[in-house]
Amino acid sequence: MSDLDRVLVLAGGLSYEREVSLHSGRRVVDALRTIGVEAELADVDPGLLPALTADPPSAIFIALHGATGEDGAIRDVLDLMGLPYVGSDAAACRLAFDKPSAKAAVRAAGLLTPGSVALPHATFRELGASVVLDRIVERLGLPLMVKPARGGSALGAGVVRTREELPSAMVGCFSYGEVALVEAFVTGVEVAVSVIDTGSGPVALPATEITPLEGAFDYAARYTAGMTEYHCPARLTPEEASAAADAALTAHRALGLRDLSRTDLIVADGVAHFLEVNVSPGMTETSLLPLSADAADIDLGTLCRDLLQQAAGRA
Repeated sequence: MSDLDRVLVLAGGLSYEREVSLHSGRRVVDALRTIGVEAELADVDPGLLPALTADPPSAIFIALHGATGEDGAIRDVLDLMGLPYVGSDAAACRLAFDKPSAKAAVRAAGLLTPGSVALPHATFRELGASVVLDRIVERLGLPLMVKPARGGSALGAGVVRTREELPSAMVGCFSYGEVALVEAFVTGVEVAVSVIDTGSGPVALPATEITPLEGAFDYAARYTAGMTEYHCPARLTPEEASAAADAALTAHRALGLRDLSRTDLIVADGVAHFLEVNVSPGMTETSLLPLSADAADIDLGTLCRDLLQQAAGRA
């Protein structure tokens, strides 16, 4: 049993990742209830703040994905209300959620990250799409990865292998965000390394290797059972696994994160290349942090409870 009185799991919201968030939230609630914690699921809607004011929980677990849960805004509101929550504070979230800013921060901390260009839709349109795209290809080469600068779940992301594919990839990306991040594509082993800190300092869980059965690790591949193979621990050499863990810990610290995070990497020729970091990792059956926790023999409910107790102690 837990000494937490009552905890709230925030999920849903109005981002493109609403359904995934609800799925994550329900799983966290179930995991907590299994070990005796009184947990409730709450959507982010106009009734949320009055409910929090009338009956404040002991602590809040944020299972919101996309801008709703990762851009820092909801955390600013919770701080204003004096409500403790699991996860990074608003300032760290803002830095991590903006991929170009996060890449600059981790590069300054010594990590390798693919060369890239961040291109706002307005600039792309005003300067002439064809000329801009030609210069991108000249600078970064092919293939390329195109993705929204702010967002998650690979929505709007795609691999570009020829110059002819680039315009449609940009259009698809801009449908999910105003700024496109165009990166050099690094070939290697794609892994995700989750970091947790329950009070003794950040610890990297075993890396999870991601192998889509067809195409890229897009939204469908992430959340449709059977479309992606996961290997946890990842099929890396001990030296590669250590490099991936060190990279995730470096990113976690460089971005000022706390409690939990997930860093996406490409391991190539024994070197870990930083792609992006997630401050509100998915908790679904196909999500990567729960897979890594299971590989480390860590019960998901116990982990969530320990993080909530730590958050409650910050109140």
